[in-house]
Amino acid sequence: MSAIGTPADSQVGPPGSPARAVPRGAVMVALGAFLLTLAALLPLYVHERIALLPAQTRFDVRMVDEDAGYLDTSTWRWVEAAELTRVTRVDGSAHGGDWSAWEVSVDTSAPDRMIDHWSRRVIVDRETGRAVNCCGEHVDGDRAVRQAGLVYSWPPGAEEGDHPFYDAEVRSAPMLEFQEWDEVAGVPVRRYSQWVEAAQVPESARPVPAELFRSGARGTVTATRWLEVSRTFWVEPVSGIVVDAHETRAETLRPQDDGGEVPLLHAELAMADNQVSGYAEQARVRSVLLRALDSWAPRTLGPLGGLAVLVGLVQAWRGHRADGAPADGALSGDADAGREAPARGRGRRRAGEPLDPQW
Repeated sequence: MSAIGTPADSQVGPPGSPARAVPRGAVMVALGAFLLTLAALLPLYVHERIALLPAQTRFDVRMVDEDAGYLDTSTWRWVEAAELTRVTRVDGSAHGGDWSAWEVSVDTSAPDRMIDHWSRRVIVDRETGRAVNCCGEHVDGDRAVRQAGLVYSWPPGAEEGDHPFYDAEVRSAPMLEFQEWDEVAGVPVRRYSQWVEAAQVPESARPVPAELFRSGARGTVTATRWLEVSRTFWVEPVSGIVVDAHETRAETLRPQDDGGEVPLLHAELAMADNQVSGYAEQARVRSVLLRALDSWAPRTLGPLGGLAVLVGLVQAWRGHRADGAPADGALSGDADAGREAPARGRGRRRAGEPLDPQW
């Protein structure tokens, strides 16, 4: 307290000032700007990152034929009406920011025996779905290969035209030709087909009984495996997921130094039903997500953001007009005070002045 009893000013710091109010419309303008920015980022950045094939992945494709035939190489007798299963297993890991390294194994088996097995390593470009020649790629130990074309998955949002698809067994990438639009498990898909003409499988030479090719012949001859394949894929185009697949395989043995051939395997393989329904649901969910990021969300957020900015600007304009125009009561009060001031001045006598006779 001061000497005359009035409160002293604070010596700690300047007196506190009242909190400054947020300008009218600022919140709506900020919200609109955020929505507009989000509408631009979702298709240009977020969608592009989400649409990439996963860097780490693990899946298998199981194809079955319950009426296949194959040559039993333990007895060299043909087995008919056999259940044949072909399982392709993929174990992918991140390889840099844009690639994934896939370790692939393929097993063909009957219920009581393994018929064929081979493996490959392939580097997959996560944006295009195609093989990249790099980093220890091989097909069944053959490191001289140069894999090319699609490995398995389609790039999300790919055009419906033809695509090269690598057949690791014959070391070539014939074109997958677009056939027509179709539907699998309620999901709209594109159907593609590929035909691999009879070709020799590299490094497949092996000794086999000569009597396979010529009755009564003795000893062994060197024969190679030949493969002829037709494939069909049903692909959900937005996600690039293969929903269903069929494959007809005809394998034969041909002697290197003579004519003739014998059948080695014949199968009409189809993806297992439970996998078809599972991949269809996965494709449905992912396609909805990608469509939302690419078109639905931006088309909604853009107009909402523009509307929010407009509302905010209108609020700011109205607030500015209201702050600049004083109220009617204040104007009349100021005028009355101005008129009364001279009267009060005239009626007051200064100290030491003589009294006015009129007093």
